[in-house]
Amino acid sequence: MRTIIAIKRILIVCLFASLAHECAAADGPGQRSILVLEDADFRSPFYSEIFAGIRTAAKDNGHIHTVIYGESLDLARFPGPDYEESLVGHLKTKYAHRSIDVIVSIGVASAKFLQGRKHDIWPAAPVVYGFVPDLPEVRALFLPGTTAIFAKVLPTQLLTAARAVVPDLTSVVLVGEAWKNPLTYGHWKQEFAAAMPDLEVIDLSDRVMREVRERVRSLPPRSAILTSAMYSDGEGTYYLPAAALARVAEHANRPIIITSDTFLGRTGVGGFLLLPETIGREAGQVAMRILGGEAPSSIPPVAGDNVKPIFDWRQLKLWNVDEAHLPPGSRVRFREPSFWEQYYWRVMISAGVVLAQTMMIAILLRERRLRFLAEVEARQRMSELAHMNRRATAGEMSASIAHELSPPLAAILINAETAEQVLQAPAPDLGVVRDILGDIRRDDRRASEIVVRLRSFLKRVPTERRELDLNATVGEVFRFLSIQALTYDVALATDPSSSDIRVNADKVQLQQAILNLVMNAIDAVTDLPEDRRRIVGRTSLASDNQAMVSIADAGDGISTEKVAEIFKPFFTTKTQGMGIGLSITRTIIEAHGGRIWAENAPTGGAVFHISLPLAGIAR
Repeated sequence: MRTIIAIKRILIVCLFASLAHECAAADGPGQRSILVLEDADFRSPFYSEIFAGIRTAAKDNGHIHTVIYGESLDLARFPGPDYEESLVGHLKTKYAHRSIDVIVSIGVASAKFLQGRKHDIWPAAPVVYGFVPDLPEVRALFLPGTTAIFAKVLPTQLLTAARAVVPDLTSVVLVGEAWKNPLTYGHWKQEFAAAMPDLEVIDLSDRVMREVRERVRSLPPRSAILTSAMYSDGEGTYYLPAAALARVAEHANRPIIITSDTFLGRTGVGGFLLLPETIGREAGQVAMRILGGEAPSSIPPVAGDNVKPIFDWRQLKLWNVDEAHLPPGSRVRFREPSFWEQYYWRVMISAGVVLAQTMMIAILLRERRLRFLAEVEARQRMSELAHMNRRATAGEMSASIAHELSPPLAAILINAETAEQVLQAPAPDLGVVRDILGDIRRDDRRASEIVVRLRSFLKRVPTERRELDLNATVGEVFRFLSIQALTYDVALATDPSSSDIRVNADKVQLQQAILNLVMNAIDAVTDLPEDRRRIVGRTSLASDNQAMVSIADAGDGISTEKVAEIFKPFFTTKTQGMGIGLSITRTIIEAHGGRIWAENAPTGGAVFHISLPLAGIAR
């Protein structure tokens, strides 16, 4: 009996060994792995771009099959030994059967975590440190046999940017939690004193956001705000850094010097900005060198080329900043194009036409000057009329196609990138991939239908309509635009009717009409305070067997003289708008036997109403 039991145990051991070998082989020959440990949340734009940079570096090195894992330690929001201990247990369990070949540590907190905990989880994995300052205190955190790519905005660089924006600078205001961390900005007090001995420093880094917002309302005239990372309001509410800084910027009466490329265009005037995609790509390149066989100890820590002076042209104009005062090599973004940039081809064509006419006139004046001038002028007018007619027709068609196809094509691209990321996992969830492929197929059909419907509309061919649930149709549009709204910090909400509302309509065209209205509403509230960045879509039953859709925003409303103009083709109030969205919307609604109009709400903002006949009602 004992012999039989022993034989069974041996067979079980052999079976498990065989299964382990097969699992290892399933990962593919030569597959290597990188684990990215980040301080904060992968969902923030800054850390998302870092991760994208690491992924780009791995993809560029095509001869090494690499899988990349990512972990957000989130130590800023959850400090303390208890959380750290639970984090160690979680990571040990999660990666118990995953071989980690290189760890890319992003941020000081991540480096500190590895110093105390790496030997408990990944004792043999080499480490590449990224997004850390070159300070002795930080180097002391590095484990033996590791390397680093340094990336940090120096206090003196912040001061240089502030003096460029405010040439007569006498005081600076420090905002953000990182100023309190010696591992982030080091000995900034001594550096400030050495650069500007008489500089007044107003330190608000230990104040709660409510107090900071109040203080920045009335700062001295010759001052500037120097920012660092902010993750909470100090009273229990946590934010992404860009959102936290935006709340401060809403009340600031002085220019804000920022430190990240992901903040530009939303909050501050600019400065020496960290380039997160570059930070990730540089760290990823070093990680790939290690995977290629180089020892980390043979790669010396170096400063990356990941901080550049970049400024917002609009903010420079707002604070009357002379671009000549900016640091050497500064880039200026969001600049309005010059007359020559805007009208280069028109000027060149006009100049060519004028030159050609001049030459023709000079040659033919010898024979019949008066008659020739009359013929040339008539020919010129006819040519201009024909040219304008061709441009109007071609321009309207191309603009319509581009305007209608952009949403489904963008959705296809996003879904394809998401599927690619899911398939990079060791055990991809095929159900998720199947759902993504279904979304891609749906949007592809939608794009095809748009082209067919647009061609049919231009040829006056009747569209294919069927009975639709209006509540569901509006809900689908709002769900589709939820990511776009999140990007601009805009809240979307629907208030569907309690009654079942059915209409006869072409689904693609009706959704496009509603989408145009919601996108216009997002544009209208993007630059407003947070409490006004909201859009509500309502459905209801009206008298005379009519269904109603209302899109309401909390923006500045529509001026009285423009209410009657906004639905005309090519009329727009946007600097980059084509002026066809509302015209297309009106055409779609009227083709369905409906009506569209706009008005200003009594409580503020604009409301666009769509009225459609209920299903079964003849028109």
